[in-house]
Amino acid sequence: MWGFRRSTSTGKSFLLGNPFDTFLLLRSQGLSDNVADLEKRTAVFGQNFIPPKKPKTFLQLVWEALQDVTLIILEIAAIISLGLSFYQAPGEETEACGNMAAGGEDEGEAEAGWIEGAAILLSVVCVVLVTAFNDWSKEKQFRGLQNRIELEQRFAVVRNGTVIQIPVADIVVGDVAQVKYGDLLPADGILIQGNDMKLDESSLTGESDHVSKSADKDPMLLSGTHVMEGSGKMLVTAVG
Repeated sequence: MWGFRRSTSTGKSFLLGNPFDTFLLLRSQGLSDNVADLEKRTAVFGQNFIPPKKPKTFLQLVWEALQDVTLIILEIAAIISLGLSFYQAPGEETEACGNMAAGGEDEGEAEAGWIEGAAILLSVVCVVLVTAFNDWSKEKQFRGLQNRIELEQRFAVVRNGTVIQIPVADIVVGDVAQVKYGDLLPADGILIQGNDMKLDESSLTGESDHVSKSADKDPMLLSGTHVMEGSGKMLVTAVG
């Protein structure tokens, strides 16, 4: 890897033949703010952003609400009730004509027998729609909150020798990021300068013990881990 360094005495740039010198320069100065270079890095290595899962439609939420065991039992009971209310045995019609005068009140009850089944079905429909609407509104609110957090979350990186705050999604491979106590690492990287750093990697390993990190021993830093002690600088090696 080759790079250029500007002489402090003459003000001219000269070629660095030693790759280690180039690395030291990158560590101190960070990347440039050249838009073309940043876009090229994003195109090659990807953006530091995980696309959200496709949201469920309202009809999918309705279908999920219908899978409740209690609602399934009520649906079956309502269908059976409706079927029995409209069913009439072959001999009952002649018998009903002979007893028309005496059984007027019973006939009215028989004609209204479908109301019970229809009421059960209507109740099931109301419960399903209310449940699906609540799930849809909660999912919409959650996604809005998540998007707002992702847009507002910023991280400190070194570019052109200056520490600036940029959105996490704008971090690219090659950036030098400053990490400190309490930070949630936004990308994978290598620790190039550290001061008694300890990380919580329980989200990856399940172990609650804090892991010590140093530039010469175990320098790998992984996205999603928390900095519990110390501070340092990380060279970003992978995003997304």
